[in-house]
Amino acid sequence: MSTLYSDVAFKISKLVTVTYSTSFSIAVRFLQSDLRKAIYSIYGFVRFADEIVDTFHCHNKEFLLEKFERDFYEGMEQGISLNPVLYSFCETVRHYKIPDELIQAFLKSMKIDLSRNYHKTKDETNEYIFGSAESVGLMCLKIFTDGDDKLYKELSSPAKKLGAAFQKVNFLRDLKNDTVYLNRRYFHETVEKAFNESIKSKIIIDIENDFTSSLPGIRKLPAHSRLSVLIAYYYYRKLLKIIRKTPAERLLQTRVRVPNVIKVLLLIKAYLVIKLKLQ
Repeated sequence: MSTLYSDVAFKISKLVTVTYSTSFSIAVRFLQSDLRKAIYSIYGFVRFADEIVDTFHCHNKEFLLEKFERDFYEGMEQGISLNPVLYSFCETVRHYKIPDELIQAFLKSMKIDLSRNYHKTKDETNEYIFGSAESVGLMCLKIFTDGDDKLYKELSSPAKKLGAAFQKVNFLRDLKNDTVYLNRRYFHETVEKAFNESIKSKIIIDIENDFTSSLPGIRKLPAHSRLSVLIAYYYYRKLLKIIRKTPAERLLQTRVRVPNVIKVLLLIKAYLVIKLKLQ
């Protein structure tokens, strides 16, 4: 395979990551080069699938998602894809032996977005979160552990908890867009009742428990990935603090964010924690 084409493909996945998520891309920069490329490729894959179900309203989403999935598997079979994002993801899947069940779980959640607007039970919410976030966290863990199956199994549960925490924070942050524009209810508590302070507090307690359960796993990550994950951890915990202070009705009207200057301070904090072993 042309090295030039491969380089271009991974650079395009990097471009997708940097364009869609400045915060995530900042954390990824602190990985070593080969791991960074692999994480970019995962982000490019999940971002494009998410775009299909969330924004391509004037197109046949079902057809596009099915084609996206079909093109991925053809790329895996043929060893080539003319979609650079899919090509880079295929390369990462092969190199790090990412299990197909994780990819299928993610795609299943994307399909749920096309067929179900409301998660009526806790099990339905958990099923969606596993596919849309926990499975992606496990894909990343395959890269971080790089063939160390024992460490992967040991850290799988904390990785799932961290992925779940990130996703639930995203749901709260994007409440306006999901509720008003996409007509989705990701938290089963909001199907029968309007989102309010009581529901918000209950969800935040659940997220805090996920964060607490994930931290021991971050501490045990290989040194080459610990700082990057800790930066993301601090960012999302700060975002959750902002959400906690924001009235429930306000979350339905605006999308909260972490100011850039705070992001820099969180980055410095994570660096000092790792270097000085303060954690």
